[in-house]
Amino acid sequence: MKSYKAAAAVAALLLTAGCSSAPLSQGQASAEAGGGQQIQVGVIPIVDVAPIYLGKEQGFFEDEGLSLELVSAQGGAAIVPAVTSGTMDFGFSNVSSMLLAKSKGLDVKMVASGASSTGEDGKDFGGILVAKDSPLTSPADLAGKTVAVNTLNNINDTTVRASVRKAGGDPSTIKFVELAFPDMQAALERGQVDAIQVVEPFLTAGTGEGAKLLASNYVDAADGLTVGAYFTTAATASGNPELVKKFTAAMEKSLQYAQDNPDAVRRILPTYTKIDAATAEKLTLPGFSMEINRASVEELVTLSKGDGVLADDVNLDELLP
Repeated sequence: MKSYKAAAAVAALLLTAGCSSAPLSQGQASAEAGGGQQIQVGVIPIVDVAPIYLGKEQGFFEDEGLSLELVSAQGGAAIVPAVTSGTMDFGFSNVSSMLLAKSKGLDVKMVASGASSTGEDGKDFGGILVAKDSPLTSPADLAGKTVAVNTLNNINDTTVRASVRKAGGDPSTIKFVELAFPDMQAALERGQVDAIQVVEPFLTAGTGEGAKLLASNYVDAADGLTVGAYFTTAATASGNPELVKKFTAAMEKSLQYAQDNPDAVRRILPTYTKIDAATAEKLTLPGFSMEINRASVEELVTLSKGDGVLADDVNLDELLP
């Protein structure tokens, strides 16, 4: 297994760094008396991971003999090395981060879907916004403009380029700048950037303040795009297949429950995010498919290679379930 130090060096290329909780001991080898096999899962306090919180609440993991501990982190750059070093058993991250990790030789293996595009243009949980008085009317107009994304060379700038390309524009001329989601709307209103790529709740907040939706970039990138997924290591998948089987089964139940019960998703969001109940009621929720859409991941590989984000092919047979 790769060392934590080596994993962290590569993971710095992924998502935003920082973890809000100290690493805890690996749960694979331990079990609580009467509480099932204890596992730790690294998650991010965003809408996408609502199903796992609901699954814990509904007892789906307990039904599989698992005692679930959710460890909150700021992004995949903290979760990836924690999982690959064995500090955590499973983690959540966006698909592009998994592709980057795999291409850099990290031992990552997707085991369950997390969140997907709704597939509905204008009604997705992520999108490109421009100011209310912006002259831009098409993604093609972003050519030569400045666009803010939360992390450079990752899923959001890749899918923004897809929107521009689909509309007939030249994505190679876009200048991307990195800003935290909470800072983007102000930068847009001040004219520091021409457009911002945001996800919920910032999408609803932005349009509520008058910003205009220019494109649904996840929809433009691929049909039914799998945006986020849960992962472990290939070593765990081969060395402890029963654990992975149980976790995947519980996640599938959790995803189905979330898809069938959007009111439950909205109810649970304020318990682990800073989203208040009133805002939660207005959000466009992701799709919570039980399956990772391989075709969409293949398209993401093609887009990422074409844009120079990925230098090499990724063996999806090794990465995907």
